[in-house]
Amino acid sequence: MSPRRSYDQYCSAARALDAVGDRWTLLIVRELLAGPRRYTDLHADLPGVSTDVLASRLKDMERDGLTTRRRLPPPGAAYVYELTSRGSELLPVLQALGAWGQAALGERRPTDAVRAHWFALPLLRALEGVGAGGGAGVGEGGLVEVRLEEGLFHLYVGAGDGSVPGNGSVYGDGPAPGLPDATLVLDTDTCTAISRGGSTVAEAVREGRVAVSGDGTLAKALREV
Repeated sequence: MSPRRSYDQYCSAARALDAVGDRWTLLIVRELLAGPRRYTDLHADLPGVSTDVLASRLKDMERDGLTTRRRLPPPGAAYVYELTSRGSELLPVLQALGAWGQAALGERRPTDAVRAHWFALPLLRALEGVGAGGGAGVGEGGLVEVRLEEGLFHLYVGAGDGSVPGNGSVYGDGPAPGLPDATLVLDTDTCTAISRGGSTVAEAVREGRVAVSGDGTLAKALREV
């Protein structure tokens, strides 16, 4: 393994970029925020990354204490990668980058790949912002299932601060692993508008573009916005 490149600057930002500044690293973190993933799963959900680059980044991230690799017990018996506690601390970094990048998102280009779960982080940020300005809040957090045309995913509102048990995950592909506190049904255009900052969750709910069901406190709060 080649030695880690460094900016050799006594600056915390430079030190951080020493570890996560390489191309693909933060997107790997985005995928691993969903919990343990196999190499093949990561490669499938990172279109454009070569196998060599992905393998190299995963080795670097393990060396830098951001990820670990372990073997699943039978019948799985496959190796999975997962974030360490230090790696999980990059959630607010990705959230901040996503918020900063909203203005550059624009319309989807013909060459742009998309996965349903890529909406999880911007939607999580939007849900945690419900209640700002005096409206109903979702401070209690909870498990949310989101249904789009492209597929299902679920997310844990409040998981980033440890208030919701997400088993180490912030979101996940597929249906919720248990009874969700809230289920949201919306089309991709509405989810895109929320991700781009063109609409809030509260506005979309009030306008009937997001259907909310569920008996949890979070669902009730969303219906009251």
